[in-house]
Amino acid sequence: MTYAELMDWLLKGDVSIQYQTYRDLLFEERIDLQKRIATEGFGVQFLSQRQPNGHWGEAFYQPKWISTHYTLLDFCNLSPTRDNSVVKDAIHLILKNGYAEDGGIPLGPSTMKHSDVCINALFLKYASYFNTEEKRLRPIVSGILKKLMQDGGFNCRVNRSGAVHSSLHTTLSVLEGLTEYLNAGHTYLKAEVLNAIASSKEFILMHQLFLSDKTGNIIDKRFLKFSYPRRWRYDILSALDYFQHSKTPWDYRMQKAIDIILKKRNKNGTWNLRAKHPGQTHFDMEKARQPSRWNTLRALRILKFYKTL
Repeated sequence: MTYAELMDWLLKGDVSIQYQTYRDLLFEERIDLQKRIATEGFGVQFLSQRQPNGHWGEAFYQPKWISTHYTLLDFCNLSPTRDNSVVKDAIHLILKNGYAEDGGIPLGPSTMKHSDVCINALFLKYASYFNTEEKRLRPIVSGILKKLMQDGGFNCRVNRSGAVHSSLHTTLSVLEGLTEYLNAGHTYLKAEVLNAIASSKEFILMHQLFLSDKTGNIIDKRFLKFSYPRRWRYDILSALDYFQHSKTPWDYRMQKAIDIILKKRNKNGTWNLRAKHPGQTHFDMEKARQPSRWNTLRALRILKFYKTL
């Protein structure tokens, strides 16, 4: 397909994909499309699964991937308008249960002492996106920052098994959460947040996005397989999509990951969806091992931002 044909193909997708295609590839801010995300297609399918008790699934984090937490994350990633009352009510319900001793969101009554850094980071992402008051996010931000590791990143296992090395999975989630927090205009601990963002970016770049800084070997071959939604799992497409979203300048250490993305492109200019992460889903947005509008959209906006198209 030509580039114009690729745009036509993307614009035949869900309204959320149409909106992001106009915004990120055609540089048109189509608010009319954004307003429709919550009332049709993927958006309304997510919202319609809410239970009478205000949660999705069984509770805040059970089960994967139909819990309140992951449903709100998936919905946020569609880029709907930020004033959705259903989502605001759900976030209020989550925060109503209080904070764990470390400032994070507890997963249940038995986990009030420690929370999970990755979950807190992803909560911070969608809570910030939907304009949650800064004062309600302060304990979460403080708790995340206290988990910054000496190598510059984060690891959700620090509370469970005493991790001594940061995780690419957790570090990317923290970057997404802290960046959305700043994008919302919040200023609490801003200097510390900026420092954590800078060190976390460096942690990922130090690994050239997927290579051991000690051996140069691939850390995990799953980092080179592109799923959507990514859930909490790391891959190089999602990492580079974060870098373009946060307007991170080009760094030569991105090149090997860019080369892999280019090699994975189909002859018709699209990218496939790999096999999905196991777990329950409300519905499937796309079929595995077939051309994916989500992956194609994300790859194209990465390549466009870094001028490698």
